[in-house]
Amino acid sequence: MRTTLTLDPDLAAALKARAKKTGASWKDVVNEAIRAGLRAQPAEPREPYRTPTHDAGTFALSGVHSVEEWLTYAEGEDPK
Repeated sequence: MRTTLTLDPDLAAALKARAKKTGASWKDVVNEAIRAGLRAQPAEPREPYRTPTHDAGTFALSGVHSVEEWLTYAEGEDPK
């Protein structure tokens, strides 16, 4: 299959150096690098990471309903 692929410059340089060192074609070096990367992936998808939660209780300012009110309170003024 023919496709267009944009590589980062450092990756392209490393692949070109590998092709020159081994005498393999650019196509073969790129294909083998992709195959090696795919083999290194786990066969089974991992369980998604879940961020632990903590109940912080009720808010001290339950009557504050907007960012403007929170900022007013944070600046030491009465939000009402």
